[in-house]
Amino acid sequence: MEIIGSQRRPVHIDVVPTLPLYRSAPPLEVRLEDFELYAMDRLRVLKGIADGLSRGKKSEEMKNLADHLWKANMRHPDASEVVNKDIISHFVLRLVYCRTEDLRKWFLSMETNLFRYRLLFKGPETQRALMVEFNLPYRAASNAELESVKEGLKQVAQSFGQPLAADAIFYKVPFEEVPELVAGRRVFIHKGYAYIAMNQVVSLVATQFRSHLSKALILTNRKWTSTIREQEKDRLTPIVEALCSSYLGPDYSQPREFAEISIKDIDQIAKSSFPLCMRHLFEKLREDHHLKHGGRMQLGLFLKGVGLKLEDALAFWKAEFSQRVGSERFDKEYAYSIRHNYGREGKRTDYTPYSCQKIITSAPGVGDHHGCPYRHFSEENLKAALGKMGISNRAVEDVMDKVRNRHYQLACTLTFEAVHGISCDAGINHPNQYFSDSQKVLQSKVHACALCFVPRLQEAYTLKCA
Repeated sequence: MEIIGSQRRPVHIDVVPTLPLYRSAPPLEVRLEDFELYAMDRLRVLKGIADGLSRGKKSEEMKNLADHLWKANMRHPDASEVVNKDIISHFVLRLVYCRTEDLRKWFLSMETNLFRYRLLFKGPETQRALMVEFNLPYRAASNAELESVKEGLKQVAQSFGQPLAADAIFYKVPFEEVPELVAGRRVFIHKGYAYIAMNQVVSLVATQFRSHLSKALILTNRKWTSTIREQEKDRLTPIVEALCSSYLGPDYSQPREFAEISIKDIDQIAKSSFPLCMRHLFEKLREDHHLKHGGRMQLGLFLKGVGLKLEDALAFWKAEFSQRVGSERFDKEYAYSIRHNYGREGKRTDYTPYSCQKIITSAPGVGDHHGCPYRHFSEENLKAALGKMGISNRAVEDVMDKVRNRHYQLACTLTFEAVHGISCDAGINHPNQYFSDSQKVLQSKVHACALCFVPRLQEAYTLKCA
């Protein structure tokens, strides 16, 4: 796969008759912009699958979610390029995620799940064809073999509420080849062999896919460390090293649906619609009349993103800091950085609010209040903060369970759901998204109350007239 500047020749690869198995890098010339964009599109799919699994979605829900994510993100204006995009994006992310054991583990798991869900939409013919592609030597069990284990097969089928069809086809494979089915007690095992039904071949093929990809990631890592990283240090290496931590949503550099907030409303809005990370910073600012640089950046850019104008931002920060350092020192030492964040000083860069990923990976020191409370707070302090938000004890425990498993954004999502009494299927990926979604929920409730009030007012007026 050769990376080129801005154009590439329409070289096409042989299309696997079933699903791509990604055995070797395609003989394609890839534009640098496609290299990154294709990878980001696929990453949205994989991260969506990871989020669904973390939220405990059932198998059928995950299958439909994966299908939706794939159709939404992996399209291409040129239908003939769809397969190319699929394969190119896989190999780019293979390069991105080969670099550490944790990255390899995550990519291996998500790609295997994606492969499995895509295969579930294929028919038995495709599944059998993939068995041939992987050179799997297994044959369908004979009628005589099936008769000898018929009772065991019936018991397994009945445990899942399914009858055993008279013409059912079963493959006889070593039980270690289907660990997922064995762990779920979904197969009958006899003398070291598992009897898997035709509709379970997906698990067998997915295990082979995972095995091949696991070995390929190790080889890719060796190539990356020995040659590619140094050779591409000025071109591809920065992209590769940044992709695994890329935020893939809106940047919220400009206010979205709710164009402005005013200083007079900010305390009420902070209480109702700020995520915990920003609410904590806001309360500490009100309490101490000061924040260190990391806190000022995190809260300041967030406030910019939710619609606090520059003039109001200067007035807001000055009103707090002047109580601690005085107006003159504020004007000298702090006002510049606020104007800088709004693109009015220095390089005139329009800085964007921090995403959840950036906040989670920050490293607050002693006396700092920025960062992600779900990651950086002690368990006791986090429970106390959640309690102040009015969350029930049961919801707090659900949040803490996600925190203990290091699912910090899911913990924030559960907090949002507990505070607002509504499901957030998209999950929380950005503090400004939390604010925007919160305002939508609150405004819809106000609108609903207004609609309920009008008939009552009309009824009261009618009674008065009568």
